[in-house]
Amino acid sequence: MPLRIELGERSYPIVIGTGLLPDPALVGSHVEARDVLVVTNATVGPLYLDPLVAGLAGKRVRSLALPDGEQFKTLETLARVFDALVETRLNRDAAIVALGGGVIGDLAGFAAACYQRGIGFVQVPTTLLAQVDSSVGGKTGVNHPGGKNLIGAFHQPRAVLADLATLRTLPPRELRAGLAEVIKYGLIDDADFLAWLERHLEALLALDPGALAFAVRRSCEIKARIVAMDEREQGPRALLNFGHTFGHAIETASGYGEWLHGEAVAMGMLLAADMSRHLGWLAPQDLERVRDLLHRAGLPTRAPSVGARRAHELMGMDKKVLQGRIRLVLLRRLGQAIVTGDYPADALQLTLTRHFEATAA
Repeated sequence: MPLRIELGERSYPIVIGTGLLPDPALVGSHVEARDVLVVTNATVGPLYLDPLVAGLAGKRVRSLALPDGEQFKTLETLARVFDALVETRLNRDAAIVALGGGVIGDLAGFAAACYQRGIGFVQVPTTLLAQVDSSVGGKTGVNHPGGKNLIGAFHQPRAVLADLATLRTLPPRELRAGLAEVIKYGLIDDADFLAWLERHLEALLALDPGALAFAVRRSCEIKARIVAMDEREQGPRALLNFGHTFGHAIETASGYGEWLHGEAVAMGMLLAADMSRHLGWLAPQDLERVRDLLHRAGLPTRAPSVGARRAHELMGMDKKVLQGRIRLVLLRRLGQAIVTGDYPADALQLTLTRHFEATAA
């Protein structure tokens, strides 16, 4: 049974299953527009564009394949989407379908938000990270050399179609990066789910269908509930950024693409957990549980040589900064997170020095 993001007139379903793409009855019912531009990339297109087009039978479908990689999540690449929309003379009743991972979803969604002041779009995420996180909730945008996702808009999709079959072709590194976002949900909201992940991690890494289906659905359930409470991140939705303030600094400082987003988030979650331990909120054994789970998932547990000062500068560009104060998502305990700027300045400085200077020495 589909999940649903409850946002009044902007509500939409999240359909999770296997073999969804070629089904005209399913895909066609969620892509109502007659004219469709499918935005994908050079990696995903050859694998899944034809099945998706089969599912869009009866519609006029054009496609655009963009370069693959976080380094292409830019205004320049976005312009290519606008060019394709204009060249094919698509009107306000057209729709964009985003077929790919988080980069494609963010780019295509931002284009849909802007073109003719807003057209419909549907997310068809093909990576674990996109299925459990970036395709859900309406955040769209592109990166800037000065910071990640600094240019964007909230624009909710009409539907999210998560075909678990696409995960079979996902490179192992991308799968592990997606698991970082799955682990995030357990850490911030559901200690029982966290314990389930500890018991079933090997099954997830082995692409066990039952384990994947449960993990994707539970992750989307948590995100759907939080987004329904706070669509535009004025309150509790900021909890979903656990690990991201530190992680975005890593991505920006290291150059987009060197660290996958999920890898940077994993490292950021460990830093946030370490700072929570320093504040006395987590016990040392709780921090070790976080570190051990990330390590078992094949995710980084050692930060790059960014330098504490540079990391602090980049964190200052985070969208949660208010009145010059860096607000962080920290853990009161495993399964419960808070957003706060009320922490001793030396606690953040110590965390940055411990992690970003240690490898620089």
